[in-house]
Amino acid sequence: MRLLFIHAHPDDESIATGVAIGAYAAAGHEVHVLTCTLGEQGEVIPPDLQHLDADHEDALGEFRLGEWQAALAALGATGHLLGFDESGAAAYRDSGMAGSPSAARPDAFVNADAGAAIALARKVIERIRPDIVITYENQGGYAHPDHIQAHRIACAAVATLADPPRMYAVLTPRSWVAQDRAWLAAEVSAPGVTIPAADDPVIPSVVDDALVPYAVSDAEGARRQAAAMRAHATQITVHGAWFTLSNDIAARLSGREGYAPLDPITGLLRSGEPVAEAGARGWPV
Repeated sequence: MRLLFIHAHPDDESIATGVAIGAYAAAGHEVHVLTCTLGEQGEVIPPDLQHLDADHEDALGEFRLGEWQAALAALGATGHLLGFDESGAAAYRDSGMAGSPSAARPDAFVNADAGAAIALARKVIERIRPDIVITYENQGGYAHPDHIQAHRIACAAVATLADPPRMYAVLTPRSWVAQDRAWLAAEVSAPGVTIPAADDPVIPSVVDDALVPYAVSDAEGARRQAAAMRAHATQITVHGAWFTLSNDIAARLSGREGYAPLDPITGLLRSGEPVAEAGARGWPV
């Protein structure tokens, strides 16, 4: 099969969908990743690289491009950048969080002309001709404006095709969150690291188990995911079986991901699918 994952920033492919990308690539499928910005607004973890961020040299995007390329090599996927011309100039910039000054910039991805961005995405989709396209659900995982925009652009581009590929959204069953938080509480104790409490709020992509019919759980995919996340050293610190972002909140590397069919016309989940293991044997189509 040929699969295309559409993401907003470098590292999203590894954190959100790295197990599936690694598993399917390892099984011999052709896996592509389309990334919409270079993540210029990201917070930088290593002190010796913090001069690259948007508040200083504003050179983080180019550095994260190298991280992204290394991560894709670890996963075994082919990368594409939305709207990059032959000189390497980006069409869109990381918007940052909603309400931030960076989100008001005219070149921010969230402010992209919809028709132009959809045409750029469709051009990539038509060139790759994927059997399956995977992106976020309609709230962008955790409501980041660029994730929501990537979802909109991906759905609209697929919806315009005469013979559209199947679409899936990455989701997390609510029971997995409970299991992962219990594991973190039992296994992780590190100075300065916050362990999520069992009753802490969850992000929008955490949904009832019944809404997540497909699970990808694969040891080689998990190994490749961890290696790819290590490549994103400005954004992620991997501590064995768990990791932290710049917020120092612990998250488990559980080696599993959930997916649900997505309707590209409405942008909403399609219901009625039976629960099944996707695995590396072939995604349901």
